[in-house]
Amino acid sequence: MNRASAAQALISDDMIKTAEITICATTAICDPLGALYLPESQTIVVSDLHLEKGSAFARRGLLLPPYDTIQTLKLLQAVIERYQPKCVISLGDSFHDRVGAAGLSSECHSQLSALIANRAWYWVAGNHDPDRPAGLDGDWVDELYLEGLCFRHEPSSTEATGEVAGHLHPAARVVRRGKGVRRACFATDATRLIMPSFGVTTGGLNLRHQAFRGLFNKGQLIAHLMGRDRIYSVPFERLIA
Repeated sequence: MNRASAAQALISDDMIKTAEITICATTAICDPLGALYLPESQTIVVSDLHLEKGSAFARRGLLLPPYDTIQTLKLLQAVIERYQPKCVISLGDSFHDRVGAAGLSSECHSQLSALIANRAWYWVAGNHDPDRPAGLDGDWVDELYLEGLCFRHEPSSTEATGEVAGHLHPAARVVRRGKGVRRACFATDATRLIMPSFGVTTGGLNLRHQAFRGLFNKGQLIAHLMGRDRIYSVPFERLIA
């Protein structure tokens, strides 16, 4: 199932099966829509929304369906309604480029502003959007510390303990009923977590790709794959290339 399909067929809360994980003694919940929830601080974390990706491509003469922002915001609204968080952390690459926020339609701007209102909201700087998003409330940070965890966009090569990062868009493949199945995933060895991308038109990078080399203890690494209505937790050794 791709992310656009998820936006079209949201599952009722009572049918959702999440996965509880621990990152350096901090409890977190992986949601099938791609958000992380921290119960103690009532915080939702999402990464790599890449809002306005379609318009960014259009400016370069490459046409994509123009509905990516609408569908991504639909998913974001769904997880916010599900958990009613006091805080939201958008973990970088919230917009596909520097001018994405300014290019929001009035409808999408109003919807996003309503989601931001009356809660703490943190925009973490990403490589696609290194500037504060124009015309939107929320705090702009390079990284953020909360519940003993460090939230940043790109994984550090040296500071793994307690890190929650995005950027790499992890995905994993498994064999199910004799066929290879590929899904976006939360990747964690209980010391570090790399988030799946939340945007509906973002791709994924296989967790066995060399870009992940050295980031995890593979003996402890679990891929929490995002299914239509549940999370499937699979040890790294069972993943295929």
